[in-house]
Amino acid sequence: MQSTVTTRIIGTALFASLAMQAQQPQQRGSKFPPSYKIIDLGTLPGGTFSQATAINNDGLVSGISTAADGTQHAVLWDKGQIKDLGTPGLGGPNSGAFAVNEGGQADLQAESSTLDPHNENFCAYGTGFTCLPALWQHGVLTPLPTLGGYNGTVGSINNRGEVAGMAEQNILDLDCPSGAAVNGTGPQLFDFQAVIWGPRKGEIRQLSPLSGDSVGMAFSINDKGQVVGVSGSCANTTLPPFADGPHAVLWEKDGSVYDLGTLGGTVNPALLAIGNVAFWINNAGQVTGASVLPGNTNVHAFVWTRESGMQDLGTLPGDVNSAGLAMNNRGEVVGASVDGTLAAGTPNVFIWRDGVMSELNKLTQPDSPFVHLLTPGTLNDAGEIPGFGITSAGDIHAFLAIPRDRNATDAEHSTDDEEAAAIRDGHMKRPGDILSEDAHRLFHQRLGHR
Repeated sequence: MQSTVTTRIIGTALFASLAMQAQQPQQRGSKFPPSYKIIDLGTLPGGTFSQATAINNDGLVSGISTAADGTQHAVLWDKGQIKDLGTPGLGGPNSGAFAVNEGGQADLQAESSTLDPHNENFCAYGTGFTCLPALWQHGVLTPLPTLGGYNGTVGSINNRGEVAGMAEQNILDLDCPSGAAVNGTGPQLFDFQAVIWGPRKGEIRQLSPLSGDSVGMAFSINDKGQVVGVSGSCANTTLPPFADGPHAVLWEKDGSVYDLGTLGGTVNPALLAIGNVAFWINNAGQVTGASVLPGNTNVHAFVWTRESGMQDLGTLPGDVNSAGLAMNNRGEVVGASVDGTLAAGTPNVFIWRDGVMSELNKLTQPDSPFVHLLTPGTLNDAGEIPGFGITSAGDIHAFLAIPRDRNATDAEHSTDDEEAAAIRDGHMKRPGDILSEDAHRLFHQRLGHR
């Protein structure tokens, strides 16, 4: 069976609030970023790939690992030990865990053993099985309901046990694309809507898209019940991975929906992940994501607040695209900055803190087992960052970055600025520039699939 690996990168986003940083300086240390110890989280026995997607404040990490047979399984890493959630899963071969809350609940997408009669490839596994949202707790995996359709998938889970995501309806939409989307999903026949599952067992609540739109996707829910995601039509809204759409939106607890605006552009379904997406909301109501620039060919990470609206976070020096993937309650943001197109460029993990964007690859301690950190998942309130990258052996593994020194010196920060300037001026190569051709090929094969 073909091996497919879930990646929720660029087409899912990054942010932190500039206004919040001014209001809460007492919650932060130095303006300089800490150094990080990088841990290789490894894979399931016999696996060759893993990706860490999220972390809670107790250090429990959710993610994905290939098994010995090449299928991908949802996993949890707990104090260095890996637990397979994909066996038996929901009966199908592939699954992935995308978030974990403080109570240890994890939300998943998992294939069932039932073939999709329309072969929609909703979760991009390419196997023909239906793909369902699910909740793991106390060792039990329970499928979550759809809105009458065959498929669904998840975003984040809050500490009340509410899961954000998207579920298919049984409404045939002739505006849906008849072929595969640029990210490999599809053909899509039915409308799908943003939903909240829980907190009661079997409970599902649909979130209406903006007026005039027909579909929606929910990616993050905070502890207050606010949700962020995408609103659009079936013709111009692309499911994960590399999700995009015309409108980044916020749903309040009462279900009212608000358009967060753009950085000047609109969705371009012909290009991978060129759209407006809200990927994360923290408990302060700050939102991060990716938004299209004028010209509709590039996206930048943004942070949105009700007071300041949408603000462009830019990219790392020398890069052209970026996306905000997550934000903690301290206002720190992690995301990916890319040195080329989203389909062919090499991503670099960034952390945005106190108004400064820094490349995580430059902040790692010398004993790191990775030659290049590619993309983060989320981050917790202690600043710990899970993700995945390329090891010194050339494998793509999940990592955990643990901050070691939140008070870097002026001299260290000055050195970092000099390196950034050298990259910008073309005098120094990034780790991504010197990766082997095999490593590049492997990464982009994985990037194009779930």
